[in-house]
Amino acid sequence: MVRRPVFPPSEHSSLSRKGSKGFAPGEHDTGKGISMPLYEHVFLTRQDASAQQVEELTAQFTGIVEQMGGKVVKTEQWGVKSLSYRLRKNRKAHFTLFNVDAPSAALNEVERQERLSEDVLRYITVRVDEHEEGPSALMRKVDRDRERADRGFGFRAR
Repeated sequence: MVRRPVFPPSEHSSLSRKGSKGFAPGEHDTGKGISMPLYEHVFLTRQDASAQQVEELTAQFTGIVEQMGGKVVKTEQWGVKSLSYRLRKNRKAHFTLFNVDAPSAALNEVERQERLSEDVLRYITVRVDEHEEGPSALMRKVDRDRERADRGFGFRAR
């Protein structure tokens, strides 16, 4: 077996992971150089947890991210939603979204804390190229549904 040396990809290499702007996926230029990677993080909390408990968990996880040198750009409380199947005997859960600009170590710590918490049912973290401006797709749908209900669509007047 022949061992070949491994060289890091150069900027001109076709094997480079850099995108068209010269930044790796998830990195962005803030004018002061390359920033930290961007993530979207969603976690589900038990349905019998109060809104105050969910807020406390949100504050706790935000604090962890900020202590480790990152920042939570946006937080959305999606409310209590029905689950497709039971998770630890729960049919519903509180959904919370974070848009995070932080090193991966910060999110690893948040996920570790979520695993230890009995209130958190599930979580997912996705690395993104850029954060969505304005409300998320789920919040836009909720607003659209409210508008339709206010206008009377979907209901028959007899």
